[in-house]
Amino acid sequence: MTTKRLRIVLLVCSTRPGALGPAVGQWLADTLAPTAGLLDADLVPLAISDLRLPFLDEEEHPSTGVHHHEHTRRWSEIVDGADGFVFVTPEYNYGMPATLKNALDYLGPEWAWKPAGFVSYGHTSAGTRAVQHAKQVVTTLRLVPLSATVALRIADATREDRFAPEARHADAAEGLLTELVQVARALTPLRERGHADAVAGPLPGSYARRLGPDDAPEVTVLQRCCWVEEALANDTLAIPALHESPDDVRAWLADWHTTGLWRDGRLLGMVRTRRTGADLHIGRLAVAPDLRGRGVGRWLLRHAESAGEGCLRIVLSTGAASRRNLTLYRRQGYAPLPDAQGDGVVDLAKAVSV
Repeated sequence: MTTKRLRIVLLVCSTRPGALGPAVGQWLADTLAPTAGLLDADLVPLAISDLRLPFLDEEEHPSTGVHHHEHTRRWSEIVDGADGFVFVTPEYNYGMPATLKNALDYLGPEWAWKPAGFVSYGHTSAGTRAVQHAKQVVTTLRLVPLSATVALRIADATREDRFAPEARHADAAEGLLTELVQVARALTPLRERGHADAVAGPLPGSYARRLGPDDAPEVTVLQRCCWVEEALANDTLAIPALHESPDDVRAWLADWHTTGLWRDGRLLGMVRTRRTGADLHIGRLAVAPDLRGRGVGRWLLRHAESAGEGCLRIVLSTGAASRRNLTLYRRQGYAPLPDAQGDGVVDLAKAVSV
Protein backbone atom coordinates (compact mmCIF):
# COMPACT_ATOMS: atom_id res chain seq x y z
CA MET A 1 0.00 0.00 0.00
CA THR A 2 1.59 3.22 -1.11
CA THR A 3 2.27 6.01 1.38
CA LYS A 4 1.51 8.75 -1.15
CA ARG A 5 -0.50 11.79 -0.13
CA LEU A 6 -4.21 11.25 -0.45
CA ARG A 7 -6.33 13.33 -2.83
CA ILE A 8 -9.66 14.35 -1.31
CA VAL A 9 -12.28 16.06 -3.50
CA LEU A 10 -14.59 18.58 -1.78
CA LEU A 11 -17.59 18.66 -4.11
CA VAL A 12 -20.16 21.46 -3.88
CA CYS A 13 -23.35 19.91 -5.25
CA SER A 14 -25.86 22.76 -5.60
CA THR A 15 -25.99 24.62 -8.91
CA ARG A 16 -28.80 27.03 -7.99
CA PRO A 17 -27.81 30.68 -8.56
CA GLY A 18 -27.21 32.40 -5.23
CA ALA A 19 -27.11 29.10 -3.34
CA LEU A 20 -25.29 28.80 -0.01
CA GLY A 21 -23.19 25.89 -1.30
CA PRO A 22 -20.14 27.85 -2.54
CA ALA A 23 -19.82 29.65 0.81
CA VAL A 24 -20.04 26.33 2.66
CA GLY A 25 -17.45 24.83 0.35
CA GLN A 26 -15.04 27.72 0.83
CA TRP A 27 -15.45 27.59 4.62
CA LEU A 28 -14.84 23.84 4.56
CA ALA A 29 -11.67 24.12 2.45
CA ASP A 30 -10.27 26.91 4.65
CA THR A 31 -11.17 25.13 7.88
CA LEU A 32 -9.70 21.79 6.87
CA ALA A 33 -6.47 23.00 5.24
CA PRO A 34 -4.31 22.77 8.41
CA THR A 35 -5.68 19.34 9.36
CA ALA A 36 -5.23 18.06 5.80
CA GLY A 37 -1.56 19.05 5.90
CA LEU A 38 -1.03 17.08 9.12
CA LEU A 39 -2.80 14.07 7.62
CA ASP A 40 -0.77 14.10 4.37
CA ALA A 41 -3.86 14.80 2.30
CA ASP A 42 -4.48 17.27 -0.51
CA LEU A 43 -7.88 18.93 -0.71
CA VAL A 44 -9.36 19.55 -4.16
CA PRO A 45 -12.30 22.00 -4.02
CA LEU A 46 -14.70 21.48 -6.93
CA ALA A 47 -18.24 22.46 -7.87
CA ILE A 48 -20.61 20.36 -9.94
CA SER A 49 -21.46 23.51 -11.87
CA ASP A 50 -17.87 23.60 -13.14
CA LEU A 51 -18.21 20.12 -14.65
CA ARG A 52 -20.97 21.14 -17.09
CA LEU A 53 -22.51 17.67 -16.99
CA PRO A 54 -25.81 17.40 -18.88
CA PHE A 55 -28.29 14.76 -17.80
CA LEU A 56 -26.60 11.41 -18.36
CA ASP A 57 -26.02 11.18 -22.11
CA GLU A 58 -23.62 8.24 -22.48
CA GLU A 59 -24.74 5.31 -24.62
CA GLU A 60 -22.62 2.72 -22.80
CA HIS A 61 -23.48 1.59 -19.28
CA PRO A 62 -21.32 3.38 -16.67
CA SER A 63 -20.04 0.01 -15.38
CA THR A 64 -18.17 -0.53 -18.66
CA GLY A 65 -15.90 2.46 -18.11
CA VAL A 66 -16.39 3.40 -21.78
CA HIS A 67 -16.99 7.13 -22.08
CA HIS A 68 -17.60 8.83 -25.43
CA HIS A 69 -18.10 12.45 -24.39
CA GLU A 70 -15.35 14.81 -23.28
CA HIS A 71 -17.30 15.99 -20.22
CA THR A 72 -17.63 12.37 -19.05
CA ARG A 73 -13.96 11.59 -19.64
CA ARG A 74 -12.97 14.69 -17.69
CA TRP A 75 -15.26 13.74 -14.80
CA SER A 76 -14.00 10.14 -14.89
CA GLU A 77 -10.39 11.30 -14.64
CA ILE A 78 -11.17 13.47 -11.61
CA VAL A 79 -13.02 10.71 -9.77
CA ASP A 80 -10.55 7.99 -10.70
CA GLY A 81 -7.66 10.07 -9.37
CA ALA A 82 -9.34 10.79 -6.04
CA ASP A 83 -8.96 8.75 -2.85
CA GLY A 84 -12.07 10.07 -1.13
CA PHE A 85 -14.88 12.61 -1.32
CA VAL A 86 -16.72 15.11 0.81
CA PHE A 87 -20.07 16.01 -0.70
CA VAL A 88 -21.35 19.47 0.28
CA THR A 89 -25.06 19.13 -0.30
CA PRO A 90 -28.34 20.93 0.42
CA GLU A 91 -31.62 19.13 0.96
CA TYR A 92 -34.28 19.49 -1.69
CA ASN A 93 -37.70 18.05 -0.81
CA TYR A 94 -36.36 15.37 1.54
CA GLY A 95 -33.62 14.35 -0.88
CA MET A 96 -30.30 15.21 -2.46
CA PRO A 97 -30.10 17.54 -5.48
CA ALA A 98 -30.65 15.99 -8.88
CA THR A 99 -27.24 17.39 -9.86
CA LEU A 100 -25.51 15.12 -7.33
CA LYS A 101 -27.53 12.07 -8.36
CA ASN A 102 -26.69 12.76 -12.01
CA ALA A 103 -22.97 13.16 -11.27
CA LEU A 104 -22.94 9.88 -9.35
CA ASP A 105 -24.81 8.02 -12.11
CA TYR A 106 -22.31 9.02 -14.80
CA LEU A 107 -19.58 6.69 -13.50
CA GLY A 108 -19.14 3.19 -12.12
CA PRO A 109 -15.78 1.58 -11.33
CA GLU A 110 -14.17 4.97 -10.67
CA TRP A 111 -16.13 5.29 -7.38
CA ALA A 112 -15.31 1.88 -5.91
CA TRP A 113 -13.77 1.54 -2.44
CA LYS A 114 -13.44 5.24 -1.70
CA PRO A 115 -14.86 6.87 1.44
CA ALA A 116 -17.61 9.46 1.17
CA GLY A 117 -18.27 12.09 3.81
CA PHE A 118 -21.14 14.56 3.83
CA VAL A 119 -21.46 18.18 4.84
CA SER A 120 -25.16 19.02 4.62
CA TYR A 121 -27.07 22.22 5.14
CA GLY A 122 -30.74 23.11 5.32
CA HIS A 123 -33.46 24.41 7.59
CA THR A 124 -35.41 22.07 9.89
CA SER A 125 -33.30 18.92 9.37
CA ALA A 126 -29.98 20.64 8.50
CA GLY A 127 -29.92 18.62 5.30
CA THR A 128 -29.67 15.24 7.04
CA ARG A 129 -32.47 13.69 4.97
CA ALA A 130 -30.49 14.46 1.82
CA VAL A 131 -27.55 12.58 3.33
CA GLN A 132 -29.69 9.52 4.09
CA HIS A 133 -31.02 9.62 0.54
CA ALA A 134 -27.50 9.89 -0.90
CA LYS A 135 -26.13 7.04 1.23
CA GLN A 136 -28.54 4.62 -0.45
CA VAL A 137 -27.03 5.54 -3.80
CA VAL A 138 -23.34 5.75 -2.94
CA THR A 139 -23.27 2.31 -1.30
CA THR A 140 -24.57 0.81 -4.55
CA LEU A 141 -21.55 2.36 -6.29
CA ARG A 142 -19.27 0.76 -3.64
CA LEU A 143 -18.45 4.11 -2.12
CA VAL A 144 -18.11 3.76 1.65
CA PRO A 145 -20.13 6.41 3.53
CA LEU A 146 -18.74 7.61 6.85
CA SER A 147 -20.60 7.72 10.12
CA ALA A 148 -19.15 11.18 10.83
CA THR A 149 -21.06 14.04 9.21
CA VAL A 150 -21.37 17.80 9.45
CA ALA A 151 -24.98 19.04 9.57
CA LEU A 152 -25.44 22.80 9.28
CA ARG A 153 -28.78 24.32 10.25
CA ILE A 154 -28.84 27.54 8.26
CA ALA A 155 -30.32 29.58 11.12
CA ASP A 156 -27.43 28.51 13.39
CA ALA A 157 -24.71 29.05 10.78
CA THR A 158 -25.55 32.50 9.48
CA ARG A 159 -25.10 35.92 11.05
CA GLU A 160 -26.68 38.97 9.38
CA ASP A 161 -26.97 37.11 6.06
CA ARG A 162 -23.32 36.05 6.30
CA PHE A 163 -22.27 32.41 6.57
CA ALA A 164 -20.55 32.08 9.95
CA PRO A 165 -20.58 28.56 11.41
CA GLU A 166 -19.85 27.96 15.07
CA ALA A 167 -16.69 26.39 16.49
CA ARG A 168 -18.51 23.07 16.97
CA HIS A 169 -19.10 22.90 13.23
CA ALA A 170 -15.37 23.28 12.55
CA ASP A 171 -14.62 20.57 15.12
CA ALA A 172 -17.10 18.27 13.40
CA ALA A 173 -15.52 18.98 10.00
CA GLU A 174 -12.04 18.15 11.32
CA GLY A 175 -13.37 14.91 12.79
CA LEU A 176 -14.97 14.02 9.47
CA LEU A 177 -11.72 14.57 7.57
CA THR A 178 -9.72 12.54 10.09
CA GLU A 179 -12.12 9.60 9.76
CA LEU A 180 -12.19 9.93 5.98
CA VAL A 181 -8.38 9.77 5.72
CA GLN A 182 -8.22 6.75 8.02
CA VAL A 183 -10.82 4.89 5.97
CA ALA A 184 -9.22 5.93 2.67
CA ARG A 185 -5.87 4.46 3.72
CA ALA A 186 -7.51 1.27 4.98
CA LEU A 187 -9.35 0.85 1.65
CA THR A 188 -6.25 1.44 -0.49
CA PRO A 189 -5.57 -2.29 -1.12
CA LEU A 190 -9.12 -2.79 -2.40
CA ARG A 191 -8.83 0.22 -4.71
CA GLU A 192 -5.49 -0.90 -6.07
CA ARG A 193 -6.52 -4.53 -6.58
CA GLY A 194 -9.57 -3.45 -8.56
CA HIS A 195 -7.70 -0.94 -10.72
CA ALA A 196 -7.51 -1.64 -14.45
CA ASP A 197 -3.69 -1.63 -14.36
CA ALA A 198 -3.46 -4.28 -11.63
CA VAL A 199 -3.07 -8.00 -12.40
CA ALA A 200 -3.85 -10.96 -10.18
CA GLY A 201 -0.82 -12.37 -8.37
CA PRO A 202 0.23 -15.96 -7.60
CA LEU A 203 -1.04 -15.98 -4.00
CA PRO A 204 -4.72 -15.77 -2.99
CA GLY A 205 -5.73 -12.13 -2.64
CA SER A 206 -2.46 -10.81 -4.09
CA TYR A 207 -2.13 -8.40 -6.99
CA ALA A 208 0.70 -6.76 -8.92
CA ARG A 209 1.00 -3.18 -10.06
CA ARG A 210 3.72 -0.84 -11.20
CA LEU A 211 5.65 0.83 -8.39
CA GLY A 212 6.41 4.54 -8.39
CA PRO A 213 8.42 7.00 -6.31
CA ASP A 214 5.65 7.14 -3.69
CA ASP A 215 6.36 3.48 -2.91
CA ALA A 216 9.97 4.14 -1.91
CA PRO A 217 9.46 3.55 1.85
CA GLU A 218 7.99 0.06 1.35
CA VAL A 219 10.63 -0.84 -1.24
CA THR A 220 13.41 0.28 1.11
CA VAL A 221 12.10 -1.97 3.89
CA LEU A 222 11.72 -4.96 1.54
CA GLN A 223 15.28 -4.54 0.26
CA ARG A 224 16.72 -4.47 3.77
CA CYS A 225 14.81 -7.67 4.63
CA CYS A 226 15.83 -9.54 1.49
CA TRP A 227 19.46 -8.60 0.98
CA VAL A 228 20.70 -9.39 4.50
CA GLU A 229 20.70 -13.06 3.49
CA GLU A 230 22.61 -12.16 0.33
CA ALA A 231 25.20 -10.31 2.40
CA LEU A 232 25.68 -13.31 4.69
CA ALA A 233 25.88 -15.79 1.82
CA ASN A 234 28.44 -13.72 -0.09
CA ASP A 235 30.32 -12.45 2.97
CA THR A 236 30.03 -8.80 1.93
CA LEU A 237 28.11 -5.72 2.89
CA ALA A 238 28.96 -4.00 -0.40
CA ILE A 239 25.44 -4.50 -1.74
CA PRO A 240 23.70 -1.30 -2.92
CA ALA A 241 20.26 -2.49 -1.87
CA LEU A 242 21.37 -2.59 1.76
CA HIS A 243 22.60 1.00 1.80
CA GLU A 244 20.10 2.90 -0.32
CA SER A 245 18.05 5.57 1.42
CA PRO A 246 14.38 6.12 0.55
CA ASP A 247 15.51 9.06 -1.62
CA ASP A 248 17.93 6.77 -3.51
CA VAL A 249 15.13 4.27 -4.06
CA ARG A 250 12.75 7.02 -5.13
CA ALA A 251 15.23 8.07 -7.79
CA TRP A 252 15.60 4.67 -9.44
CA LEU A 253 11.88 3.93 -9.17
CA ALA A 254 11.38 6.89 -11.49
CA ASP A 255 13.86 5.43 -13.97
CA TRP A 256 13.16 1.67 -13.95
CA HIS A 257 9.90 -0.12 -14.72
CA THR A 258 9.31 -1.84 -11.40
CA THR A 259 6.49 -4.24 -10.54
CA GLY A 260 5.43 -4.86 -6.96
CA LEU A 261 3.37 -7.74 -5.62
CA TRP A 262 0.95 -6.71 -2.87
CA ARG A 263 -1.54 -8.29 -0.49
CA ASP A 264 -3.54 -6.54 2.23
CA GLY A 265 -1.34 -3.45 2.06
CA ARG A 266 1.95 -5.38 2.33
CA LEU A 267 4.63 -5.39 -0.35
CA LEU A 268 5.44 -9.09 -0.82
CA GLY A 269 7.96 -8.90 -3.64
CA MET A 270 9.22 -6.88 -6.55
CA VAL A 271 11.27 -6.93 -9.73
CA ARG A 272 12.52 -4.18 -12.05
CA THR A 273 13.29 -4.08 -15.79
CA ARG A 274 14.93 -1.71 -18.22
CA ARG A 275 15.85 -1.98 -21.90
CA THR A 276 19.33 -1.16 -23.11
CA GLY A 277 19.77 -1.67 -26.83
CA ALA A 278 18.75 -5.23 -27.66
CA ASP A 279 18.96 -6.35 -24.02
CA LEU A 280 16.30 -6.43 -21.33
CA HIS A 281 17.92 -6.01 -17.94
CA ILE A 282 16.19 -7.57 -14.93
CA GLY A 283 17.15 -6.65 -11.39
CA ARG A 284 16.15 -6.34 -7.77
CA LEU A 285 14.12 -9.55 -7.82
CA ALA A 286 13.05 -9.79 -4.18
CA VAL A 287 10.59 -11.91 -2.21
CA ALA A 288 9.77 -11.42 1.47
CA PRO A 289 11.72 -14.11 3.40
CA ASP A 290 8.61 -15.71 4.92
CA LEU A 291 7.13 -16.32 1.44
CA ARG A 292 10.07 -18.03 -0.23
CA GLY A 293 9.45 -21.45 -1.71
CA ARG A 294 5.88 -20.61 -2.76
CA GLY A 295 6.56 -19.76 -6.40
CA VAL A 296 6.51 -15.99 -5.92
CA GLY A 297 10.02 -15.47 -7.30
CA ARG A 298 9.31 -17.55 -10.40
CA TRP A 299 6.09 -15.64 -11.00
CA LEU A 300 7.83 -12.27 -10.71
CA LEU A 301 10.63 -13.42 -13.01
CA ARG A 302 8.18 -14.58 -15.69
CA HIS A 303 6.26 -11.32 -15.34
CA ALA A 304 9.47 -9.35 -15.87
CA GLU A 305 10.47 -11.50 -18.85
CA SER A 306 7.16 -10.69 -20.55
CA ALA A 307 8.57 -7.19 -21.18
CA GLY A 308 11.30 -8.66 -23.38
CA GLU A 309 9.36 -8.66 -26.66
CA GLY A 310 11.58 -7.19 -29.35
CA CYS A 311 14.78 -7.83 -27.38
CA LEU A 312 17.43 -10.41 -28.30
CA ARG A 313 18.33 -11.49 -24.77
CA ILE A 314 17.52 -11.00 -21.10
CA VAL A 315 20.34 -10.20 -18.71
CA LEU A 316 20.50 -10.32 -14.91
CA SER A 317 23.07 -10.81 -12.15
CA THR A 318 23.38 -12.24 -8.65
CA GLY A 319 25.98 -12.99 -6.01
CA ALA A 320 28.44 -15.75 -6.85
CA ALA A 321 27.56 -17.55 -3.60
CA SER A 322 23.80 -17.03 -3.86
CA ARG A 323 22.94 -20.66 -4.48
CA ARG A 324 19.19 -20.25 -4.22
CA ASN A 325 19.19 -17.50 -6.87
CA LEU A 326 21.58 -19.35 -9.18
CA THR A 327 19.44 -22.49 -9.00
CA LEU A 328 16.30 -20.51 -9.87
CA TYR A 329 17.91 -18.73 -12.82
CA ARG A 330 19.50 -21.86 -14.28
CA ARG A 331 16.21 -23.71 -14.10
CA GLN A 332 14.63 -20.85 -16.03
CA GLY A 333 17.18 -21.16 -18.83
CA TYR A 334 19.82 -18.60 -17.82
CA ALA A 335 23.53 -19.31 -18.30
CA PRO A 336 26.60 -17.42 -17.02
CA LEU A 337 28.12 -14.94 -19.45
CA PRO A 338 31.74 -15.56 -20.44
CA ASP A 339 32.65 -11.92 -19.81
CA ALA A 340 31.13 -11.76 -16.32
CA GLN A 341 32.03 -8.74 -14.23
CA GLY A 342 33.59 -10.76 -11.40
CA ASP A 343 34.08 -9.30 -7.91
CA GLY A 344 31.76 -11.93 -6.47
CA VAL A 345 28.99 -11.22 -8.98
CA VAL A 346 27.70 -13.60 -11.67
CA ASP A 347 26.11 -12.20 -14.84
CA LEU A 348 23.62 -14.47 -16.57
CA ALA A 349 21.61 -14.25 -19.77
CA LYS A 350 19.20 -16.16 -21.97
CA ALA A 351 17.91 -15.60 -25.46
CA VAL A 352 14.42 -14.23 -25.93
CA SER A 353 12.08 -16.79 -27.44
CA VAL A 354 10.63 -15.67 -30.75
